[in-house]
Amino acid sequence: MIFVDTSALLALLSAEDINHPAAIHCWKNLVQSGETLLTNNYVVVESIAIMQNRLGLEAVRSLQADLLGIIQVEWITPEDHHSAVESILAANRRNLSLVDCSAFQTMRLRGIQTAFTFDRDFKVQGFRLLP
Repeated sequence: MIFVDTSALLALLSAEDINHPAAIHCWKNLVQSGETLLTNNYVVVESIAIMQNRLGLEAVRSLQADLLGIIQVEWITPEDHHSAVESILAANRRNLSLVDCSAFQTMRLRGIQTAFTFDRDFKVQGFRLLP
């Protein structure tokens, strides 16, 4: 199972993103491999907000129609939310986001070791990064 992060989704849908070619290549390999892809609803909310602002509604439509149909979306529980907030406070880092902490929480709870992401905070947390 592979966790899919906002940075990967953005890179997939933005041809101007520096990581776009690597994202497309990785995505094709993941889809062809039949690997289970998972994200959480906080990543979806963040991705939609950023795409709508930076890329427009067509990108949001593509996310919904082309990508989220392939990716399982796990919903954050109130307990998961609380744990993610506690992680932010414990880390005492202003630039660590609630969405990232929710992703780390989802990955740990599901035993996921690999993330499709361009965000190095996943590596700092001990996860393997794709591409």
